[in-house]
Amino acid sequence: MDTLFREIEDAQIAKAAPLAVRMRPRTLDELVGQQEAVGEGSWLRSAIEQDALSSVIFFGPAGTGKTSLAHIIAETTKAVFVEVSAIGGTVSDLRREIAAAKERLGTFGERTILFVDEIHRFNRSQQDALLHAVEDRLVVLIGATTENPFFEVNSALISRSRIVELHNLTDEEIAVVLERACDDKRGLDGAYELSDGARDAIIVASGGDARGALTTLELAASLIAPGTRKQPALIGEAQVTAATPHRAIPYDKNKDMHYDVISAFIKSMRGSDPDAALYWLARMIEGGEDPKFIARRMLIAASEDIGNADPQAILVAEAAFKAAEVIGYPECRINLAQAATYLALAPKSNAVIAGIDAAQKEVREGPVRSVPNHLRDRHRPGAESCGRYRYPHSYPGGWVDQQYLPDGLERGCFYHPTERGWEAYRTEATQRDRASGKDAGNTEETPQKTRKRGKQSPIE
Repeated sequence: MDTLFREIEDAQIAKAAPLAVRMRPRTLDELVGQQEAVGEGSWLRSAIEQDALSSVIFFGPAGTGKTSLAHIIAETTKAVFVEVSAIGGTVSDLRREIAAAKERLGTFGERTILFVDEIHRFNRSQQDALLHAVEDRLVVLIGATTENPFFEVNSALISRSRIVELHNLTDEEIAVVLERACDDKRGLDGAYELSDGARDAIIVASGGDARGALTTLELAASLIAPGTRKQPALIGEAQVTAATPHRAIPYDKNKDMHYDVISAFIKSMRGSDPDAALYWLARMIEGGEDPKFIARRMLIAASEDIGNADPQAILVAEAAFKAAEVIGYPECRINLAQAATYLALAPKSNAVIAGIDAAQKEVREGPVRSVPNHLRDRHRPGAESCGRYRYPHSYPGGWVDQQYLPDGLERGCFYHPTERGWEAYRTEATQRDRASGKDAGNTEETPQKTRKRGKQSPIE
């Protein structure tokens, strides 16, 4: 009788569960997507089918199948499957489960699979409590996390586990998930069908998140009366829009997606694509990103990717930062957009960053080079013996052929200007100035002569 009552109780609980839980795949064949991770011939599929799984950490965005894979393993393994909450679980909970696993292994030879969802939420001491149990195979750990485990999970625990990365589902895969949910007895059991527009709206809103797609489907279905398999009720775009009036764009500030999106934003400006720059900027704005963070990255890009091809770029970026600081959202989004499109359309040069990188490398790794005598400070005693400094302003074109680099280095060893924008124009102009300076010959004027004529002394 206890078994019968338990079955009835489980059936009632399952019936009340959310659609996403009811439609959770029970076998690998029911799992949609993730062919790279669990497709035919993969390590993970072979390990599950042969019940020979070793410790593994599933890493990927929400709704990609991490928990589903864990439950598939629970259904297929001959090992005891236990789960510990990473939110409310304690070190005592872990030690209790590890002790029970050790007893099962020693007494009955039974393995234990320990599933920890959102394992990154465990603190350092909780993760450390798992180390010896995982290393000694007292438990086989299955961890699931939406955060990059290489940053959020103990490195010693990672070295004892295999990392399997899962990816967002494609539009076609989300469509399969929705179709199954409408037809399956565990789901809507044929009582509803989706219009093409409704299906497309759910797919777009889901962003590759199967759980999110099923939740939207369930909410939309609840807005109209169910039909039958012969005459299913039609879910239209109106129901989908009502179910999700505000689309939730995935964006995790200070986490992986935060860095992925800002990286895409910078690379779009570097690649001179203003449309892409605006799209990624909008993603950050909608995600609540700090506008000063966005402006700081543009300020860096103005020198790193544009430099002297357009010296105005750094001024535009600095003005955008000031606007973000003083004005804030929502209006500063206009200033950020103006700066982003300006930087995207500006001529590009990385000569500045390449030059300073090369110079710093020389300073760190090269010999200690002395300042040329004629460039040394002239105010200290004995400076007269340092050689003659040629004052460029005393020459036509404001230039004179003179050594400025230390011995062993030649002009052009660090800075390589491009043939774009202001940088190209000034490079050509400088070459012309140098040519005219050489033609004028040596009309050296010392600082002492300058002072006697009442002119301002140059900085020495």
